[in-house]
Amino acid sequence: MPPPTSTRITFEPVNRRHFVRQSLEMASTGIAAISLAGTSGCVPVTDSDVPDLVWGRRGLSSGRFLKPRAITIDDADQLYIVDTTGRIQVFDTDGNFLRFWETPKTANGRPTGMSFQPASASPSGQSRLLVADTHYYRMLAYTPDGKLLADQQIGGTAGHLPGEFAFVTDAVSDSQGCVYIGEYNASDRIQKFDPDGIFMTQWGGTGDTPGTFVRPQSLIIRDDVMWVADACNHRIQRFDLSEETPRLIDVWGGPGTQPGQYYYPYDLALASDGSLLVVEYKNNRVQRLSPDGKPIAMWGGPGFEPGMLNQPWGIVVDSQDRVHILDSNNHRVQRIHLPA
Repeated sequence: MPPPTSTRITFEPVNRRHFVRQSLEMASTGIAAISLAGTSGCVPVTDSDVPDLVWGRRGLSSGRFLKPRAITIDDADQLYIVDTTGRIQVFDTDGNFLRFWETPKTANGRPTGMSFQPASASPSGQSRLLVADTHYYRMLAYTPDGKLLADQQIGGTAGHLPGEFAFVTDAVSDSQGCVYIGEYNASDRIQKFDPDGIFMTQWGGTGDTPGTFVRPQSLIIRDDVMWVADACNHRIQRFDLSEETPRLIDVWGGPGTQPGQYYYPYDLALASDGSLLVVEYKNNRVQRLSPDGKPIAMWGGPGFEPGMLNQPWGIVVDSQDRVHILDSNNHRVQRIHLPA
């Protein structure tokens, strides 16, 4: 893999000569449009489309990855990344390795979702890393330095009853400390727990009608609104969490390769201006959407060079509005800048 480049990405429009273009209008706070090449996604071809940092490579030693599956970020701008070895590695936003630990069991499978719960929302008053331990039907909780908080585990039993799980996809917290856990396979639902881990409510179920899911892979919350990456329905759903029973607000997208369509959206992140970043596993790209779901721009495309993606799984935005993309089957992380 080429060494990290110091070129800052500017998201300038791509020359029409390189593409059969389907343009997006630019928003005043958005990224300049990067167009689709046929139906394969958006493909960078100029220096301005190169990420400002690419780091990581395939391997088992510290700082290397074997198909990383989830990424999250804490209040100190430290990145937590789990791969298919079950290791959780921690880095700064420049890719410098800080520490690591391993999840308790990996024989059945590895975690596929993580989020960071700040101290202000934690029942103990200390920040926690929430880990969707997918194939062990549970959510694990850790301190930022890797201490397992065994008494704060939720789940651990396979089943369909409240507090039981199929394959857990993600676990996130709201500002009151309530935890929401997504699951797929036999259940395709989201369960809500109070700060002490007591079941409160659930919604969803397997289906393609609004409010149901087929693999709710990623959850993200801001200001009593939850966005759900309904991965195998190739869409995003929004829910109002301010009421006792979550209420569906709207549904974005559908299957496809056009702007505003998705092909296995696997992770979501919010920028400071409220725009939503969506990483698509099969379209090998990132889309940026306005707060009301209108497509602003795209980045990526299938490939191995910097600026291209190979089955990406995760995405986070740091305090400087830099986007860190988990380029999973390239065993690396790519960093790009959003315009101010």
